[in-house]
Amino acid sequence: MTLDKTSPALDVTSPDGAILRALFDAALAASLPDGRFEGRLPLAPKGRTIVLGAGKGAARMVRAFEDAWEAAGNPAPEGLAVTRYGHGTPTRFVEVVEASHPVPDAAGMAAAQRILDIAASAGPDDLVVFLMSGGASSLLALPAAGVSLEDKQALNRALLKSGAPIGAMNQVRKALSAIKGGRLAAAAAPARMVTFLISDVPGDDPGAIGSGPTIPEASDPEAALAILAEYGIAIEPRVEQAIRANAVEAGAGGAVEMLATPKMALDAAAEAARAIGLTPLVLGDALEGEARDVARVLAAIGIYAAAHDQPVAKPCVILSGGETTVTVRGRGRGGRNAEFLLALAVALDGHKGIAAIACDTDGIDGSEDNAGAWIDAGSLGEARARGIDPVARLANNDGYGFFEALGRLVVTGPTLTNVNDFRAILVR
Repeated sequence: MTLDKTSPALDVTSPDGAILRALFDAALAASLPDGRFEGRLPLAPKGRTIVLGAGKGAARMVRAFEDAWEAAGNPAPEGLAVTRYGHGTPTRFVEVVEASHPVPDAAGMAAAQRILDIAASAGPDDLVVFLMSGGASSLLALPAAGVSLEDKQALNRALLKSGAPIGAMNQVRKALSAIKGGRLAAAAAPARMVTFLISDVPGDDPGAIGSGPTIPEASDPEAALAILAEYGIAIEPRVEQAIRANAVEAGAGGAVEMLATPKMALDAAAEAARAIGLTPLVLGDALEGEARDVARVLAAIGIYAAAHDQPVAKPCVILSGGETTVTVRGRGRGGRNAEFLLALAVALDGHKGIAAIACDTDGIDGSEDNAGAWIDAGSLGEARARGIDPVARLANNDGYGFFEALGRLVVTGPTLTNVNDFRAILVR
């Protein structure tokens, strides 16, 4: 069974899958950078316009900026952006290279060094435009002095399996970096700088998006070391020494503009829900915690709404964003959205009239080829009829395998944007 995304006109009687996919598509459309630079462009400089970028949406951001910059009659820009493998798109003036995410590689390290060098070449008459979206932290892999790429790779793997929230992971990444935490902005001075962001973090903190290469802040090595200790991640003494030696003071970073945020995506989905005849309830764009725990809470809200028309009257859809975490204990496949949705299905236990979707807006759930998955009231029964034990699959962190067997994966391919996760629970 597959999601139907072809229905030209939907209403509240449309199939669950068609409604859920329409809401996700509305959220995606609101997350794209296309057309969002118009009216927000900086003044053209006397010198060069240097465009630098990083993140899973970097290539599409570059293309959208080039379109707007050229339409405004400005001279052609130059520069370099790095994005995840498979997330590139044709650009006219700014070079785009690809590298590994979420574990950095040598290509990302080389790109980060080139970007830092280009920034350092900027003069007082130049304009540096930095385009950043989620994923930039791993893609700009330029280790601090005394830290090797292998050190960063090992720490990234450990952090991804630890259950640490994204904010904590990025704090450690800044402490290990020669380019993050405002260090790129320092290299570009005294050039004028403008940063355009697509947010994928709770609260839209510019310093947390991609670990803030152009957002100056005073570093706190002891806080980074405390995070590693809290999550039981051991490091060698030389790495600890490098973290302490990499401390910096806050500097200047220029103007910051938000192009797209998780809230914008949820607002667009809510508007689409009302057009279908559903009452939306937006729980927020910053839900965090273990995916299984969040799933149990949202399942309880859905069941209560189904029984009592509270906190929202049915037919309704309960929307949320934010990034959950998964503490990996099993050997299965799947990202946090598959984990969340499988835990949700187990908690709902086939409750009549409730369906749901959970997807990463970048089109990649963890390291798999799916954006996420979807369920309806019949999913658990179908699995059990095929001899698939959902509880055992959850214990093994095998959400991908579970939904692949049922044909319930949502596969979009790279969307070339990223405003974090999207969840919708439909209550008939």
